[in-house]
Amino acid sequence: MKMRKKAFMLGNKAVAYKGSGVVEVIDIEYPTFELKEGPGVNPANVGRKVPHGVILKTVTTNICGSDQHMVRGRTAAPTGLILGHEITGEVVETGPDVEFINVGDIVSVPFNIACGRCRNCKDGKTGICQNVNPDRPGSAYGYVDMGGWVGGQAQYVLVPYADWNVLKFPDRDQALNKILDLTMLSDIFPTGFHGALTAGTAVGSTVYVAGAGPVGLATAVSAQLLGAAVVIVGDLNDDRLAQARSFGCETINVGEGSVPDQLEQLLGVPEVDAAVDAVGFEARSHGHGAGAGESPATVLNSLMDVTGAGGAIGIPGLYVTGDPGAVDDAAKAGTLSLSFGTGWAKSLSFTTGQCPVMKYNRQLMMAILHDKVNIADAVNATAISLDDAPRGYAEFDAGAATKYVLSPNDYLEL
Repeated sequence: MKMRKKAFMLGNKAVAYKGSGVVEVIDIEYPTFELKEGPGVNPANVGRKVPHGVILKTVTTNICGSDQHMVRGRTAAPTGLILGHEITGEVVETGPDVEFINVGDIVSVPFNIACGRCRNCKDGKTGICQNVNPDRPGSAYGYVDMGGWVGGQAQYVLVPYADWNVLKFPDRDQALNKILDLTMLSDIFPTGFHGALTAGTAVGSTVYVAGAGPVGLATAVSAQLLGAAVVIVGDLNDDRLAQARSFGCETINVGEGSVPDQLEQLLGVPEVDAAVDAVGFEARSHGHGAGAGESPATVLNSLMDVTGAGGAIGIPGLYVTGDPGAVDDAAKAGTLSLSFGTGWAKSLSFTTGQCPVMKYNRQLMMAILHDKVNIADAVNATAISLDDAPRGYAEFDAGAATKYVLSPNDYLEL
């Protein structure tokens, strides 16, 4: 118990949502093997015992675009919610039911919390576990309506069902040497890979990725890893498009002309084999520059236009059922004006929802450890301190072409 007493002495600092546009670093309790009442914790989960869990000393935890949706006030997230679902850490305590994970292990934590026991988990659908969120299938750390599991943008965090959930890195020194790459395994690299794969990307494919944020860039890297002949990334942000070009992508600024016309200039035809929506529900309309108004269905409709008949669209971009800041009442409930007839007429396939991270994270870990991919460079990973999190959120929200990686316990040189 010496480690736990030391942790109590050090305290536990974390990043909390304090209202629209505001995050603060606050002091919170050191985690225990029981869920306690707090902001966002589902009442049915209060008092839930977690003997199968581990407590991590956080090595890295990343700021995600999904966090930004909450911080912008675009969800029902309660004030005081502890943020963060992209977690890599060192095990400092294990619950009595943990068999195969040990103190000192460096592990990656999938953002989806999964029990490993339910029908969906056994089918590999870990993004929609039936036992961790009393309201609906699927859960995540530090996220609104996801059961209330405390977020990982903190010095210490509880991870349940550890034998099932965590991915142990085979060598501590190797892991810490490649930590800026390996930290992406908790979410955006598997999520981008899932988007590219479900879009049907294969050797020789032409692929269009809508969105040059970190998930879009991770999707583009993944499409290259899958053997795409050409990957084209579209966005309104020139800095993010330059980042996509830095690792061999073609790019189009969707504010400077129609997507089909720009694709035709690059490919000779106005369509692609595979397309991915890495934008989500805060999409802005095309053709009117950076000041374009919000139009949540615009990306999906555009992708149906430019995906070849019989193709597929991967949709890792987030869509929600409750958006208080939406442009109209329909969008506030997640109801969008889709040209579904276009998709039907072209026999397109769609894959939506949380990425089942565990389906991909080990394979992608091996690709990183054996130098087959440099995901940190592709997304411009930049390490900052936990205390610097408010700045990271503000700069990311302003469009910085950067993936901010928080270092709560000084494992990284800043």
